Amino acid sequence: MDQKTEAEIVARVLKGDRQAYALLVEEYKSPIYNLAYRMTGNSADADDLTQETFIRAYKYLWRYDARRKFFTWLYTISFNIIKNHIKKNKIKTKQAAETDTLFPDRNNLSPETRLIEDQEISSLMLQVPYKLRSLLIMKYHQELSFEEIADVTGKSVSAVKMSIYRGLESLKKIMKD
Repeated sequence: MDQKTEAEIVARVLKGDRQAYALLVEEYKSPIYNLAYRMTGNSADADDLTQETFIRAYKYLWRYDARRKFFTWLYTISFNIIKNHIKKNKIKTKQAAETDTLFPDRNNLSPETRLIEDQEISSLMLQVPYKLRSLLIMKYHQELSFEEIADVTGKSVSAVKMSIYRGLESLKKIMKD
């Protein structure tokens, strides 16, 4: 969905067309769920966090700036909700990941994404500190650009690149252990 279409839908919702919001939910529920699942390793938590993201986004839709991509704004909300959930619940990072396959068409994935998608790697990803894990997920699962990740996290592009490098190094060390 392009930025103009997103802005038009948001404008309709703000004018009282609540049904239009379903278009945004349908478009973005999968990537938001995937982020939540990858960060928590738990499908029930991912469902709850996805729902909370869309409820909060709806509540604060009036704050959305139509000059930005809606997805980036939504992703920022989701990222913060998930981060708070992890801190609040002190989710243990060594818990095993469930066996859901989130990317059924592996042929269209980059080699890095296929590597991280492997179940063994997915379990190991839960051992990477959540701040670095979230960046790896955004880059290799959600395929966001460095610039989009910087928008979501509020970091500079160079800081994002360095953090992703550290995340990959952390994953590499965990794999060796």
